[in-house]
Amino acid sequence: MVVYSFYIFDRHAACIYKKTWLPSSFSSSVTPARPSSQPSQPYVNGGLQARAALSADNDAKLVFGTVFSLRTMVRKLGGEDDSFLSYRTSQYKLHYYETPTNIKFVMLTDTKSGSMRIALQQIYVNCYVEYVVKNPLSPVEHPGGLGVNNELFEASLEQFVVC
Repeated sequence: MVVYSFYIFDRHAACIYKKTWLPSSFSSSVTPARPSSQPSQPYVNGGLQARAALSADNDAKLVFGTVFSLRTMVRKLGGEDDSFLSYRTSQYKLHYYETPTNIKFVMLTDTKSGSMRIALQQIYVNCYVEYVVKNPLSPVEHPGGLGVNNELFEASLEQFVVC
C-alpha cells in the first residue's frame, strides 16, 4: 500500500490535520526546474514557498469539496442508507471514513489499493481517539485553523502508515 496523503476534517469542514507522503518519483516530477537566468534568492523566498503553502491549503479545500459533492450525490441517488466509501481516478484512489461525531478521515493512495475503510477506522480508534480525544490538553474545537498538534498522534500515524 502506497499512501500519498491523509487529511482530517472537523464537523465545521475545516482541515485540522494533513500529512503528505510523496514517493521519490512523484516528488521529483513535481519539483519545478529553476530557470538559469533568475537569481536563486528571490526564487526561494518569494515564489516557491508561498506557492507551496497556497497549494497545500487549496488541496485540502479541493479534497473536502470533492468528498462533500460525491457524498451529496450518493445520498440523492441511493437514499440515506447508501454511503460514500471511495473513488478511483487514473492517478490515485480516495478513501473516506466519517465518525459518529462527524470527523472525516480522507486518505489518498495508489490505484492498486483495496478498501482502506478498516484502516481508517483503526487510525480513528487507535491513533486519533487515544492521542487526541483523550488528551486533556488537546482542544475540543479547532478554531481559526488550529489543528491537531500532537507528536504521539503523528508518530503513531506514521508507524501505522509505514508498516
